[in-house]
Amino acid sequence: MGPAGAPPWLAEAVRAGGGVVVEPDQASALLWAAPDDPAGLRRILAEHGAHLEWVQLPWAGVERYVDVLDRHRRWTSGKGVYAEPVAELALALALAGLRGLDRYARSGRWRERGELGVNLRGARVTILGGGGITEALLRLLAPFDARTTVVRHRPEPLAGAGRTVGPAACDAALADADLVVLALALTPGTRGLMDARRLALLSPTTCLVNVARGAHVVTDALVDALARGAIGGAGLDVTDPEPLPDGHPLWTLPNCIVTPHVGNTSAMARPLLAERVRANVARWLAGEPLIGPVDVDLGY
Repeated sequence: MGPAGAPPWLAEAVRAGGGVVVEPDQASALLWAAPDDPAGLRRILAEHGAHLEWVQLPWAGVERYVDVLDRHRRWTSGKGVYAEPVAELALALALAGLRGLDRYARSGRWRERGELGVNLRGARVTILGGGGITEALLRLLAPFDARTTVVRHRPEPLAGAGRTVGPAACDAALADADLVVLALALTPGTRGLMDARRLALLSPTTCLVNVARGAHVVTDALVDALARGAIGGAGLDVTDPEPLPDGHPLWTLPNCIVTPHVGNTSAMARPLLAERVRANVARWLAGEPLIGPVDVDLGY
């Protein structure tokens, strides 16, 4: 496992799994802790790739590393590692948007008998994506008796979902929703998924929550829909562009809440990623299947 200059918490996770931290030229596996440095990883593989059989990437989303992926070794990512904290924020943004907390908090005055608000209890919830975040969110939604539809690449049933459908049924699932949550991987096929046409499918009370990647949404189309009241509101932990520039309309639209990609903070991430690394190192040494395998063909 390399390199020897790894962060102490990551090196400790390797040792806890039974591994030894060494330089890349002596390693059979590489734990890559830099989420935004594909060029650096490409250099390491070019120099030492002949004997690196497994690469562990830090985040669930691997879109920055798609061009580095190959079929000569095993690849794993952080998919599922951060599901619980991200799902928790998705629920918070959903409740705030559905109940009009964004507008009430910004009003600056007491609204007598305010009429904003849609109940989450019994609501129709559509989640795009069928990974770990969705699984965690479905558990959180269970006490609300929400009617849930999951849209995923392969429409196999998912525990806790009322129904699971494939991409061909996406439009119908959006048109029927009080709440739409984006929790899917960013690929060429999902970039710009929520464009003007799909946003127009949503009702004037629908809340859109994005805890996946900002590029899933066409930002100008979302700004227009929010400004016209064509949808009820949006809760965004990710944006396009990101960071969202000062003065951007999304900051001040009364029916939009923006958080700066904090669904999973560094403090939350480290113990979760450390446990994934420990488990995968132990599995690697035991010859067992690794957790969080990357599908090179699908790019996630």
